[in-house]
Amino acid sequence: QVQLVESGGGLAQPGGSLRLSCSASASIGSSYTLDWYRQAPGKQRELVAIWSSGGNIRYADSVKGRFTISGDNAKKTVTLQMNSLTLEDTAVYYCHARQFILFGQKEYWGQGTQVTVSS
Repeated sequence: QVQLVESGGGLAQPGGSLRLSCSASASIGSSYTLDWYRQAPGKQRELVAIWSSGGNIRYADSVKGRFTISGDNAKKTVTLQMNSLTLEDTAVYYCHARQFILFGQKEYWGQGTQVTVSS
């Protein structure tokens, strides 16, 4: 019952920037993570960055120093600022939510948004 809405995908040149946003429905509650994954053609889906409602942040080694994830607890949104893009960043990027409940957790996926880095 949690919906994720993504925006901001598109085309960028090597060295350029893009910003992705994901908004979760209010039903996600107050204890959750909003994360970004990506999947390039022929590759497995990989974790890019995690932001938690408690303020914890983690990045994949491949994007450290280039990408920044930030969130807003009130709006239940997360933003991924992607700088210094390379061809290897081309992928479908998926917003992911992990909702913590009393006796477990639930996970949700956005529909994905295409990021293409090309000269």
